[in-house]
Amino acid sequence: MSCDDLVCARCAHPVAEGRCPLCRANRDRMHQTGMGGLTPAMVSLVLIVLFFLTLVLNHLSGR
Repeated sequence: MSCDDLVCARCAHPVAEGRCPLCRANRDRMHQTGMGGLTPAMVSLVLIVLFFLTLVLNHLSGR
């Protein structure tokens, strides 16, 4: 979710516009943490890759 999708409860405008101090603070907070964090989809992808890697390694060591 991005700040383009959010509406401020204080001023009822899009948070991306930053019309009030609350909008600006939330927009800045989202931009600081939004890019560096892992999304649930990324975590799922990493777990699936690890699972299949484990299967392949077990298969190869069983020979």
